[in-house]
Amino acid sequence: MDDCLQGIRVLDLSQYIPGPYAGRLLADFGAEVLKIEPPHGDPMRSFGLVDRDGVSPFYKSLNRGKTVSHLDLKSAEGQQTFRGLVAVADVLIESFRPGVFDRLGFGADALAAINPGLVHCALSGFGQTGPYRLRAGHDLTYMAVVGGLAATGTRERPVMIAPPMADNAGAMHAVMAITAALVRKQRTGKGARLDLSLAESALALCSMGMTVALRDGMAREDDLLNGGAAYYQIYRCADDRFLAFAPIEEKFWQGFCAAVNRPDLLPRQVEPLPQTALIADLAALFASQPLSWWEDVLHPVDCCFEPLTALQDVPAHPQVQARQMVQVTGPADEPIAEVPFPCWTDGQAPRLGAPLQVEDAAVMLARWS
Repeated sequence: MDDCLQGIRVLDLSQYIPGPYAGRLLADFGAEVLKIEPPHGDPMRSFGLVDRDGVSPFYKSLNRGKTVSHLDLKSAEGQQTFRGLVAVADVLIESFRPGVFDRLGFGADALAAINPGLVHCALSGFGQTGPYRLRAGHDLTYMAVVGGLAATGTRERPVMIAPPMADNAGAMHAVMAITAALVRKQRTGKGARLDLSLAESALALCSMGMTVALRDGMAREDDLLNGGAAYYQIYRCADDRFLAFAPIEEKFWQGFCAAVNRPDLLPRQVEPLPQTALIADLAALFASQPLSWWEDVLHPVDCCFEPLTALQDVPAHPQVQARQMVQVTGPADEPIAEVPFPCWTDGQAPRLGAPLQVEDAAVMLARWS
């Protein structure tokens, strides 16, 4: 995939996770991505973990494959350089709160006047319009608004979703919208202004649960996909390790019942939701043996069973290794788990872009021009 967008020039003014991840994905596709940061830099540089060089490994991973330049968009010189870059760019990604970019002199009309063919993607929490357009938020609050949190967790309380769903869904929807707009531009020469909301990107993934709720109401642990079904559950084993169990189809349930010699369970799969009694019975069954025992019994059976893999063990998982999906970079005592765009193309495994490079914006403008 690393040559699909070759020749496409992307200006990435975004910060933190969603926009930078979208830019990283475009770089994975072969686009040339110039990340424009304010003089003080992207706050993600010092977010969470910080390496010996003073830079967060999250920042390094989110911006792999890009070139970074610093510009003061409040200065006349910075604005002049930026206008020049906009004129020769194909895509612009920004994550300012609605109205901020306009006050800097780069509203939709101004950008269209500079470059009518520009694909401008504005990523924001709640979108450019509506009563929440200026409301501050983060992934947790976006998920609260769109119902994702209310549907996730135990009957006693909701739980936080990891990884951050709205941030990552926003990045992926942005990339899909940008690539679609680039296809249209190739056909018509017309640019686009894309108004992408992180909350709405998560909302787009909640429609199935919302349909259930509209018809019957839905509480946590009531629906098939949120804990109400015994055949779609996480169970604890005797050694306090966990397994995922998902024999939704009848043939998989039959295979499980045969493997554990429990024909009495066969007709119980169709018990009404929530299957509280069946869940309790299976919980007692799985708690009777350690995880390794269940692996020996169930892995030979086609019944949708997998142990829960700890995140630190994922790079060594045989399937992940065979597909070359996690590449660990950095020194041994400061490893960074890198996951390239997850698609093999023409029989080739995905490849990581080069580490982030630093270049003066004026130099980049001269090269692009």
